[in-house]
Amino acid sequence: MTSRYRSFEASQGLNSPSPRRRTVVKAAAATAVLAGPLAAALPARAATDAPAFLHGVASGDPLPDGILLWTRVTPTSAAIPGSGVGPDTEVSWTVAKDKAFTTIVSKGSLTATAASDHTVKADIRGLEPATDYWFRFSAGGTDSPVARTRTAPAANAAVAGLRFGVVTCANWEAGYFSSYRHLAARGDLDAWLHLGDYIYEYKSGEYAARGTVVRPHSPANEIITLADYRTRHGKYKTDPDLQALHHKAPVVAIWDDHEFADNAWSGGAVNHTEGAEGTWTARQAAAKQAYFEWMPVRPAIEGTTYRRLRFGKLADLSLLDLRSFRSQQASTASGTVDDPNRTITGRAQLDWLKAGLKASDTTWRLVGNSVMIAPFVIGSLTADLLKPLAKLLDLPQDGIGVNTDQWDGYTDDRRELLAHLRSNAIGNTVFLTGDIHMSWANDVPVDAGTYPLSASAATEFVITSVTSDNLDDIVKVPEGTVSAIAAPLIQIANRHVHWVDTDRHGYGVLDITADRAQMDYYVLSDRTNANATSSWARSYRTRTGTQKVERTYDPV
Repeated sequence: MTSRYRSFEASQGLNSPSPRRRTVVKAAAATAVLAGPLAAALPARAATDAPAFLHGVASGDPLPDGILLWTRVTPTSAAIPGSGVGPDTEVSWTVAKDKAFTTIVSKGSLTATAASDHTVKADIRGLEPATDYWFRFSAGGTDSPVARTRTAPAANAAVAGLRFGVVTCANWEAGYFSSYRHLAARGDLDAWLHLGDYIYEYKSGEYAARGTVVRPHSPANEIITLADYRTRHGKYKTDPDLQALHHKAPVVAIWDDHEFADNAWSGGAVNHTEGAEGTWTARQAAAKQAYFEWMPVRPAIEGTTYRRLRFGKLADLSLLDLRSFRSQQASTASGTVDDPNRTITGRAQLDWLKAGLKASDTTWRLVGNSVMIAPFVIGSLTADLLKPLAKLLDLPQDGIGVNTDQWDGYTDDRRELLAHLRSNAIGNTVFLTGDIHMSWANDVPVDAGTYPLSASAATEFVITSVTSDNLDDIVKVPEGTVSAIAAPLIQIANRHVHWVDTDRHGYGVLDITADRAQMDYYVLSDRTNANATSSWARSYRTRTGTQKVERTYDPV
């Protein structure tokens, strides 16, 4: 298919702290805590001490003239992730126009050190727009796997279409990453978007699959220190399905709470005990440092993930950081959801987002958004459904409330943003959202109470989790059982919600043309099966100029 892309407004920065969130279950603690040595973060390797590339390679944040390349070298058997040991090691990189590397276009070298956990990132420039490239790293006579990447289209290029994989919420202990494998097998992605919860911070057994650990992560303890976060990132990067997707297309990633701790905000987290687990400032800084070491992400402002990419004249993509600057979630002590002094974005980020949306000259304005922006009220669910749904959404289980970790908990920021879209006649704004472990297709109304009589300012596609528990998992019934009852009731109470599936796991494929933006929702046969199959579930689209979602009956 034809490809397409964007222009990136980012200056480089590095480690600095920021929190994240938990929008889902702090699931029933599982059976026994599974101990695992630090070395479990690495796959088996030969009994030689030659350098090895055990964590694959990756690329990210495509520009019209460049791409960010990443790898981690293991220089000796002792230099495992988080160990803080190992010699300085020269790592060279090569970029070519063909998989056989007969036409080399760029090469160079970097030094991997223990100070950066032996990770390296090469920000390659001087490439051609909208072009496939292949790359690899080498160290001490050992070559890494070969991977494909792709640059963005030229900023002013007429682009026929774009296609992105979309994923979120990948809990290692809750299952296998088959969603990544199925996306990697497609071969038609310009890039893939990870909308947060790339890793989870919990100790082993605390948050698994319906309370059962499918595969133990490492370290076994809740991750708190820099060594812990590095070890957990290293464990994730050994997953063959995750490596396969990183080897097929560039990633564009933002974080949510679990890259830090559940329900993180600027000054703490639900899953952080000040003092007993050190200071939040130190933990946040460690989490951010490990994230930027292990992810091919170019921070626009040091220590944050908000930035903007452009994909020709077809679309730009504003990526949000909804953990670093937010106020504490609303409660009796911290204020109400309507308090204008509370924020989910922070003033600078909200101004940046508003300005970028207003100045945009592309057909579509995409927003990478880690928590749901469409309003959601629970309505009159029966008690047997209300309690597990409240648990999933972190609501009071003895009474009704809103999910204060989402934009519903920060209504002044949402009101300002939606009013900005309406007053400036900014159309074709599509929010791409993760976190909630369910699939949704939403209009984003200016006034949910009077919708559909009030206007819709934007649309939103929410992707379910790769593995993390959702509603049927909490109730422990077969997939589809709860959704058949809960979904109609949710839609009656929320007329802007066109579809919700509370029960299944999977991924999305977003396809964009000048006429429409369409999300195809795919589901897995069984997240606990390493060979799980994938099937198309539903598709929804928003036609240009409408700011409304409609169902369509065929995937792209």
